[in-house]
Amino acid sequence: MQQSKGGGAMLQAFFQRHVLCGVTRHRLSLAVLSGLIALGTAAAEAQTFIPLQTSSLKAQGIANPTPAWTEFCNRVPSECTVDMKEPRTATLTPQLWTALTSINRRVNQTIKAKTDDAHWGRADRWDFAEDGYGDCEDYQLVKRRELVQQGLPRRAMRMAVVIDETGAGHAVMLIRTDRGDFVLDNKKDAVLPWSQTGYTYIKVESADATAWASLGGIITSPTTTANR
Repeated sequence: MQQSKGGGAMLQAFFQRHVLCGVTRHRLSLAVLSGLIALGTAAAEAQTFIPLQTSSLKAQGIANPTPAWTEFCNRVPSECTVDMKEPRTATLTPQLWTALTSINRRVNQTIKAKTDDAHWGRADRWDFAEDGYGDCEDYQLVKRRELVQQGLPRRAMRMAVVIDETGAGHAVMLIRTDRGDFVLDNKKDAVLPWSQTGYTYIKVESADATAWASLGGIITSPTTTANR
């Protein structure tokens, strides 16, 4: 699966001012949300074996970070510093796959969803959900911290900005392995190959610097493309 090219400037401007997370919870009906949860739970329960080889996303130049990420890095610089001595990718062993699927599911079930506006009184803030509440990027930050504690290289775990199935901005975490890129997501208990999420991938934390890299983007409007 290849990302569509073009429209980079438009997308950078959109995601610098557009709030990630929260919008989806208001747009989806309760019935649709319940169906997604049921499907995700069933898929997660079936994730016993290491998946087959999949592809990896390719960076396509420099991207501007979101202001909330920059502010987070100023508060917690260790979360953003890239250790070049660490490997870019992790070896996907049965033990690592078990850790990925179990931590993804457990954190999703433990943290209660709350928009940054309701939580912090501001449009966008990245944090560790210390009080048990958070939105999309907060879930992923907690997962990354737990996986680092289990020995997974931080450099192989990159936060990414996507357009979700409703056309809203959303944050996930890419796990780069020797079997391809997989996604940890608070909207899905199953850990999926990036190409099976249905998302449009916009940008990702760089593995070579405290910066972000473009993942291609789209030509038409974010809402139109994401709903194809």
